Amino acid sequence: MIRVRVTRALGSTPREAGAEMFVTPDRVTGTIGGGQLEYMAIDRARQMLARDEADATMDVPLGPQIGQCCGGRVVLTLDRHGPAPQDHADALIFGAGHVGRALARALEPLPVNDLLIDSRPEELAQASGPTLLTPLPEAQIRAARPGTSVVIVTHDHALDFLLAAEALARTDLPYVGMIGSATKRAQFERFAASRGIDAAGLTCPIGAGFSRDKRPEIIAAFTAAELMARLTSSSLKKYPCNS
Repeated sequence: MIRVRVTRALGSTPREAGAEMFVTPDRVTGTIGGGQLEYMAIDRARQMLARDEADATMDVPLGPQIGQCCGGRVVLTLDRHGPAPQDHADALIFGAGHVGRALARALEPLPVNDLLIDSRPEELAQASGPTLLTPLPEAQIRAARPGTSVVIVTHDHALDFLLAAEALARTDLPYVGMIGSATKRAQFERFAASRGIDAAGLTCPIGAGFSRDKRPEIIAAFTAAELMARLTSSSLKKYPCNS
């Protein structure tokens, strides 16, 4: 397997420095932005596999000569690599009602390992992805890996508050979101303050910066976008794009 990594991204480029893809003779995992740049990199990686080369560098101007007029310049490093790493983030969705199931569906094509959690088997039975039936959902927050995102959309406001408080008590969760309204957020802030919890890290209402539409599928789509924006923002801090 050959790893193709963007090591420099100058000007306007399809992906940032740090973006990676992994190439085998018959498969490609990940992307460095598509287009002619990616085709060229895949061809070069497969040449390396065929010739048993260990590493290579490509310095590619994104101009008319390659049919990709971003206007920037990309430096790629190619090297032999083991299995492609799992770059999916973890997300716990609490509540398997209409919004929770819609959010799980919205996350299916995205680089997210989501788990839909509820105490109601009849609701979980309607879900298509990974689920967990448990009477103690808060235990899943305590056991979650650092970097896990939490979305709270249960049928019970008291349970929502309990789960949000559990999540905010940790400092290593990039996204904690709760369905609701400005009134519900104000109520939670009072609840949190009475327990010495800082509610500043809570996103509530979820997905509200885009639309007031209350259909579950719309809320789910905007929440998925909000969640991915938070996760990719964290990733960009690790791999800043040179300009």
